[in-house]
Amino acid sequence: MKKRTFIISLIIPLLVGAISAFITNNQMKTYSNLNTPLLAPPGWLFPIVWTLLYILMGISSYFIYISHDPKRENALIVYSFQLFINFCWPLFFFNLHNYFLSLMILIALILTVIYMLIIFKKINPKSFYLNIPYILWLFFALYLNFMIFINN
Repeated sequence: MKKRTFIISLIIPLLVGAISAFITNNQMKTYSNLNTPLLAPPGWLFPIVWTLLYILMGISSYFIYISHDPKRENALIVYSFQLFINFCWPLFFFNLHNYFLSLMILIALILTVIYMLIIFKKINPKSFYLNIPYILWLFFALYLNFMIFINN
């Protein structure tokens, strides 16, 4: 394992998440004041889940990066694009309180991640499986976002 490459692969998604969290600082108060659906988790759970998901994303991107597959560059571009969309979603949801547009962004993110998963599976199945919790969480986030849009 190339230690430096592995560490950079972990840092990139964690940094994306940290910057997004910094920009949306104190916006979890907004979440606590929303009419949330029955299955809405407490606000303190989100940073824990996202940290774990970003770590899994980083590990999966590492496996893609070290592969010798000719499609790895395209896979990493799609990976980077989904990280960008992932970064944008909380800005629209928490800072702008635009629940409809954040819902549309989340749908775009889910579609991009599904595409990424298809590519990742062909290159390195471990990368695919490491992202299963991510796509499941995104579908749960879709439910939350949709219900918050309807109820608020």
